[in-house]
Amino acid sequence: MCIDCGCSTQAQTDQHQHEPRTIRIEEDLLAKNKRLAADNRQLFASNHLLVLNLVSAPGSGKTSILEQTLADLKGELNFSVLEGDQQTTNDADRIAATGVPVKQINTGAGCHLDAHMVGHGVESFDLVETDILMIENVGNLVCPASFDLGEDHKVAVLSITEGEDKPVKYPLMFRECEAALLNKIDLLPYLDFDKQKAIDFIHQVHPQMPVFEISAKTGEGFDAWIEWLKNKIRQKA
Repeated sequence: MCIDCGCSTQAQTDQHQHEPRTIRIEEDLLAKNKRLAADNRQLFASNHLLVLNLVSAPGSGKTSILEQTLADLKGELNFSVLEGDQQTTNDADRIAATGVPVKQINTGAGCHLDAHMVGHGVESFDLVETDILMIENVGNLVCPASFDLGEDHKVAVLSITEGEDKPVKYPLMFRECEAALLNKIDLLPYLDFDKQKAIDFIHQVHPQMPVFEISAKTGEGFDAWIEWLKNKIRQKA
């Protein structure tokens, strides 16, 4: 069983026997997380931060997107980054190489970040000097959708190597997000991927959500994404 969110195939199999207890565990856990997320949100608001929670399946390119975003806005906005992974500091090491303050959070067996982890993770940052806090969540299209971290917006990353139907397979995640990044478009000539179908699926789940077609490798499409970030900063001012 996932200790964090209470999901279990055995619980599903024995739902008639154990469903009340499983629901109670999930309700208690989410209620506690909601309280801690509210504390985080108050802290972030008091420091006038824009906080984004990047969510996706593993391997979508979240870290590469962060690297390109930081490079494009270097000297213009101040960032801090929280990196979530079950193990290793690989992604945090890549962000540290850009000179941006970064903190690695290893969740062990956990499949997502929660508000408690984030609240402690930002203690090492100078929030007064930070304009944008970027949270790179654990690669998972299920559990992170249910856990508020105190962020302003979730942003979904969908790689064209994953298939067009991810948004309709995991609708809650895309429904909870404010924007979507369709990454690795430089590979479109080499893959059997219907870009418009993927965008249509996103809008089927979340109508009118902005979708930015980008390549973290080449920088293509980043101008619109960067402008969206700047607009969100202006709205926070």
